[in-house]
Amino acid sequence: MKDKHIENKSRRHFLKVTTAVGGGMLIGINWLGCQLDSVPEEVAKAMPNEWYSFDAFIKIGDTGLVTIMSPNPEIGQNVKTSMPMIIAEELDVAWKDVIVEQAPLNTEWYTRQVAGGSQSIRQGWEALRKAGASVRKMLLDTAIKQWECQAIDCTIKDGVISHSDGRTLGYGALANEASKMDVPEEVELKDAKDFQIIGKSQSNVDMEGILKGEPLFGLDYKEEGMVYALAIRPPAFGQILESFEADEAKAVSGVEDVFQFGDKIAIIANSTYPAIKAQRLVKATWKQKDSAEDTAYHSKTLLEHLDKKAKEPRRVDGDVQQALKDADEVLERTFEAPFLPHACMEPMNFFADVNEKEIRMVGPIQTPQWTQQRIADLLERPVEQVTIQMTRMGGGFGRRLYGDFALEAAEISSKINKPVKLTFTREDDMLAGTYRPASAYKFRAGIKDGELTAYHLTEACFNGQMFGQMPSNFPCGAIANYRVDCHNIESNITTGAWRAPYANFLAYAEQAFLDELAEKMGKDPVQFRLDLLAKAKNTPVGEAHNYEVEKMEGVIKKAAELVGWDTAAPNQHLGFCAYYSHNTYVAEVAEVVMEDDNPKVSKITCVVDCGIVINPTGAKNQVVGGILDGLGHAMYSDFKFIDGQSQSSNYHQYRLIRMPDVPEVDVHFIESNNDPTGLGEPTLPPAGGAVANAIYSATRQRLYKQPFVKEMEVLG
Repeated sequence: MKDKHIENKSRRHFLKVTTAVGGGMLIGINWLGCQLDSVPEEVAKAMPNEWYSFDAFIKIGDTGLVTIMSPNPEIGQNVKTSMPMIIAEELDVAWKDVIVEQAPLNTEWYTRQVAGGSQSIRQGWEALRKAGASVRKMLLDTAIKQWECQAIDCTIKDGVISHSDGRTLGYGALANEASKMDVPEEVELKDAKDFQIIGKSQSNVDMEGILKGEPLFGLDYKEEGMVYALAIRPPAFGQILESFEADEAKAVSGVEDVFQFGDKIAIIANSTYPAIKAQRLVKATWKQKDSAEDTAYHSKTLLEHLDKKAKEPRRVDGDVQQALKDADEVLERTFEAPFLPHACMEPMNFFADVNEKEIRMVGPIQTPQWTQQRIADLLERPVEQVTIQMTRMGGGFGRRLYGDFALEAAEISSKINKPVKLTFTREDDMLAGTYRPASAYKFRAGIKDGELTAYHLTEACFNGQMFGQMPSNFPCGAIANYRVDCHNIESNITTGAWRAPYANFLAYAEQAFLDELAEKMGKDPVQFRLDLLAKAKNTPVGEAHNYEVEKMEGVIKKAAELVGWDTAAPNQHLGFCAYYSHNTYVAEVAEVVMEDDNPKVSKITCVVDCGIVINPTGAKNQVVGGILDGLGHAMYSDFKFIDGQSQSSNYHQYRLIRMPDVPEVDVHFIESNNDPTGLGEPTLPPAGGAVANAIYSATRQRLYKQPFVKEMEVLG
């Protein structure tokens, strides 16, 4: 198979302007790897003898088979399927005739190659559509030229252009000439009502490989001649390496070397097993350089800061303090959540081959471009020498944003002058990873003459601000006197984004408080939220608030309708929660039943407004995954530090949701022709609030700390 007409292609609309020519977009990709067994079984077209490149996304073979590059990292959010679906839709090719390949990191050809913030589809939507539509027009213009006809005489379906007189030309027959054309400046995109691929469920393009155990993930990657590495890191935060003795470790069969790099110790071996064995035999002495923090200190410090006055409020509407003084009643509640690990199923790992000419990196990373630059800076090499090939990831949830494991692999390879595969054990990542910061919230609400007149939220958080990133979220804009204060507390524990950053704990705390506030005021929880939204209609979207009232009302009303909220039986224990995050509106209703005097979540009904749904199957999987992740962490997951050291090293000590805990999940999408938003994260934040409110309905016990088992011994 040959590649033709790669050079001198104008990449406009969806790509950064570049002067690069030749095969630049093929860095890290072996097109000859598209073998027959990678084609879907139902595909009718044969593998091409020649491929013709149109742009950085699309290649069309002489048989009409199409290869579409998926630009963003695949972390389980299904973008490797959904992003090519968008291109294929506008290209007007049958999905069964598409081969999907992971694109390499290439900042000249692609923009925002990042997995995070539920932004892949939202940011790529228009660019991907234009990519497909541009090539479609090039093919159509070629057919028009050959037939000497008008566009109005032609129709396109499933990769075939038909003339009104009965003539047809397949994309394969047109690809050679069409690929020589310049990419058009302007293209017409389809109306949503004409979509044939978007909105139809498609299987994950990697599903067969996953089921067969094929090497798709970073942990599977290997090259001939590479060595394996593990590292020993400080066992507690605040410690540095003082000395170590490794004679016994070096004596392990298969171990090649043990050496220090920074405050870490590298073990090099001919396979992972002897490296793990040697890791346990190294005798290291650590020195306490900074404070040794523990969970008791974290809780005490958070609560102390909630009583302090912030230097500058994050948001001020009206006069909260005066409104609280004038109130007939004031309701005050405090909520706490611990540090949490990401606990990815696939441990951290990366391949590195650092030599004089280049730095080749292969592995699972959410931020390849940022990681590329950091590796270049670390090794003091030009960034152009660093290439990163992205593999599929076995979970990330924010942990793989930071790339510390990739930097370690690059540094080790540079020291031993060999290609190396660095792997973390589960214990390595649980004990010295990156965590969701511990945080706490204090809410104070003033009630006067039966109305909510004041709302004051104070946040305390380690290494950052959670609510500080969401100053215009609900219920702001609905309350005249509204104030948010934030306290940032420094910690030597490494923290970072954790699935649904900013909202993952705040949503539970805020929505549980709103339910308690509604009860205090004698109002139905659902109607209470709708009443607040009605008041928000009088304030403009923008400075006052960042959510669209009608969309939030839509998901709230639909969820209430689906569960029969207004007609629920007295023994039907329902909990409601609605939240807007990552540009998506979600309402969830949890139902709890009592089993042997224990509350058990039996069902969660979820309504989502995320604009156009690209792939319903993939979208539903994201919704359910987010709900179960949110439910499990809210209910069960606890994490403690003593003297700066994590007390959970693996899943036997860190409880995640298990199969018997999984409720039925009923998912509904609001029909919409609006541009798609995000789905990987927005359904997680409301889950904790819905469940906490349902547990209160069943037990009359309010929950103020995560995980809930802390306050409910009966669940232990």
